[in-house]
This record gives sequence, C-alpha cells and structure tokens, in this order.
Amino acid sequence: MYSHVTLGTNDMARAEAFYDAVMAVLGHPTMFKFPGTLAYGTPTGPKLFILHPFDKQDARPGNGVHAAFKVDTRAQVDAFHAAALAHGGADEGAPGLRPHYHPNYYGAYVRDPDGNKIQAVCHSAKG
Repeated sequence: MYSHVTLGTNDMARAEAFYDAVMAVLGHPTMFKFPGTLAYGTPTGPKLFILHPFDKQDARPGNGVHAAFKVDTRAQVDAFHAAALAHGGADEGAPGLRPHYHPNYYGAYVRDPDGNKIQAVCHSAKG
C-alpha cells in the first residue's frame, strides 16, 4: 500500500544500531547507508528511511503517527519486540492479540530511541 516511510533521528549511530537489529528480525534488508541516511527494504518494494530532517531542525516524533510492519508469523512480532527493547527501544504495547481490530490481529508496539512509534503486526490465524 505504501512506497516508503521516513522517520527522523537526532543520533544516527544509535538509530543505526536499533534499526539494523529490528529490520533484520523483520526480514527487511539494508538497502543503502550513507552519511545522514539509512534505508531498509528493496528498491522496488516498501522501504524505510531513517535520516536527519532536511530542514536541519531536531527530529521530533509525530503525535498519533506510527509505522506498522506486516510480518508473516507471531514469532516475528515477538522477535521484533525483543530486538527493539534490547537495542534501546521502549515498550508501547507488548506482543499480543488485539481482537478489537480483528480476531487474528497480533501486534507489538515500541518507541525507537528517538521516540518514533513503530509496530510489527501479523494478521494470520496460524500464529
């Protein structure tokens, strides 16, 4: 549904350690890295960019904004949450079913080290 999501950071080294771990767990390869920019995903598929804001101001998380990464298994949701917490993320909702969205919605929410809210979600009943 989307081409890419871009999130800002104030500390590229910290963001790189966090997102290298989290994106690896989710199965999203590093597309490229250059000073001030990290990219995960594939050139023709969905992508995540982490960068210093273009306006040279501090990066700030958006209130009510988050990016959700679709995965195939609930185990990937669990691994995402564990990797995020192990690499400087903060819990915003432990892995679990959220049947108010739909009966098989299994997700976890975290804040990255800059405060951006991200999520992994599995929609499968198979677990």
